[in-house]
Amino acid sequence: MFTGLIQALGTMEPLGGDSWQITCVSQSGEVIMQDLAYGDSVAVDGVCLTVEQVLKDGFIVTASPETLRRTTLGGEQTQQRYVNLEASLKVGSKVGGHFVMGHVDGIGRLLVAQQTASSWEMTFIASEAIARYIVPKGSIAVNGISLTVAAYEPELSQFKVAVIPVTYSETNLRYLVSGSLVNLEGDILGKYVEKFLYSGNPHSDDNSIDGITPAFLAEHGYL
Repeated sequence: MFTGLIQALGTMEPLGGDSWQITCVSQSGEVIMQDLAYGDSVAVDGVCLTVEQVLKDGFIVTASPETLRRTTLGGEQTQQRYVNLEASLKVGSKVGGHFVMGHVDGIGRLLVAQQTASSWEMTFIASEAIARYIVPKGSIAVNGISLTVAAYEPELSQFKVAVIPVTYSETNLRYLVSGSLVNLEGDILGKYVEKFLYSGNPHSDDNSIDGITPAFLAEHGYL
């Protein structure tokens, strides 16, 4: 589990097959490397990967066929590229973003990025499989970065996020151009709500969703 607060920037270099070498390139890379060990989990552009070998300034990972299918890792990679890195959450650590599982739901695409007086506004398009978890003011992970949805257009499956300067400058968002592909992960809370609504109450003989009303949600603390 992760928080979506990026700790370091790295490069990702293909080694052939399904293996990659990740090299920390930012000054904060020591946060990732200080106690990194074989078998640890690291989010690489939002994808939870397992460390198979620890190097001086990085590590080696292998991606499964399912991971390649669902994420940008499955695209043709012939050169190094910048990736966001976050070590897995430790018990007792602060959760400054939101709970990010590292299980990417699918790929999105940047439509436009515009600089404003205080931030960058970035608009992405997502597939329907991901868009159903997007709500205004809700959380979404873009390349592993915990961001808040500023606006959402469901008919177009488009959403906008406002990125503060420190996030823009210290992650690979600054390298994106119109058309760039990104990994998207919806908020895990939305997935549990969806599961509950469509599977019904397991403690009731009635598995319909007819009983899920505003009054029911208010009674149980959801409203």
